[in-house]
Amino acid sequence: MLGVVVPVSTPTEAALAAVSDAILGVAGERSVEAVLQRLVVAARELAGARYAALGIPDEEGDGFAQFLTAGMDDELIDAIGPLPRTHGLLGSLLVDPTPYRSDDVAADPRFTWWPEAHPRMGAFLGMPLLFKGDVIGALYLADKDGGGSFDEADERLMGLLAAHAAVAIEQARLVEASRELSILEERARLARELHDATVQTLFSLSLSAEVAASLLEDDPAGAAAELGRIRELSQAAVGELRTLVFELRPPALDDGLVATLGKRLEVLSRTHGLEVSLVAPPSPSLDPETETGLIRIVQEALTNVGRHAAARRVEVVVGVGDHAVDVTVTDDGTGFEPEARAIRARRLGLTSMRERASALEGTLAVESSPGRGTTVRVSVPRRR
Repeated sequence: MLGVVVPVSTPTEAALAAVSDAILGVAGERSVEAVLQRLVVAARELAGARYAALGIPDEEGDGFAQFLTAGMDDELIDAIGPLPRTHGLLGSLLVDPTPYRSDDVAADPRFTWWPEAHPRMGAFLGMPLLFKGDVIGALYLADKDGGGSFDEADERLMGLLAAHAAVAIEQARLVEASRELSILEERARLARELHDATVQTLFSLSLSAEVAASLLEDDPAGAAAELGRIRELSQAAVGELRTLVFELRPPALDDGLVATLGKRLEVLSRTHGLEVSLVAPPSPSLDPETETGLIRIVQEALTNVGRHAAARRVEVVVGVGDHAVDVTVTDDGTGFEPEARAIRARRLGLTSMRERASALEGTLAVESSPGRGTTVRVSVPRRR
């Protein structure tokens, strides 16, 4: 009878697989806080430790900006009190890039004291987190499950995790910084739009109201004409504000790309009286980052149509292939010269759209000329 040989993973392979699983879980997080919490939990599980902590020093260098733990409940953490300072043994690992192991942490000459409610710990393993040669934080593990000490295998495993952890932390920081920069840029753009469009409309409305009031007794017909202008300006201001409010709302990703674009076209039709058309597959499967980027690009293009094109009709076509997503926005408006510096810098946000397309590793092209309408084409890779 022939037997079937089933491969059995070695301890090293099992450890590498465990580290890989931990890093894949961390990579799915977008915020620094979530990445740190995932890492400290992963470190505790991989090393078989009762307690684990991850510390990130503050800019002053005398305290921790963040200090996350695993193995302690909220009640115990509250009883222990304030975060530890970056001194003694904990602080030394933020300066010296060398890992540290001890059978009795309290016996180390750098150890100072335990807070009253702090568990008394024995075995200890400290692992600095290095990024491009700099220590950006440290992992602290205490008390091996089942007793005993941390050994060289534990140290190698934590060193492997720490190397990937440092990269994950820096990546999360870059994502957060990019997100904050995008928010600031969006605020600045909306401030410009409010000043350039809505504020000027409201100023004109105020002037028309003053003129109407002055003409009311001596020239009723003139006053009536000014009141008609006030009505038109009011409707224009309402339309502009509706557009800005829509832009302030984040894309409803639960609805998907096509449904969100349909809602945007509906708003554009109501506020500007345009004939709109959307040609797209019912519900294409796209990742959230691609959907968000495309929605923002099309939103910018449609905003330009409503404010600057003097168009009667606009059409959006979405094509989803195996490897790319293509979106085209076409209007029959007055058109413009895409390479004119004043237009690129002040009116149409072409730079913003191109930057968003580039961030998705895609391309954006604008085809237009005076009197011939405008077509915006964006193509980005499809990520599943």
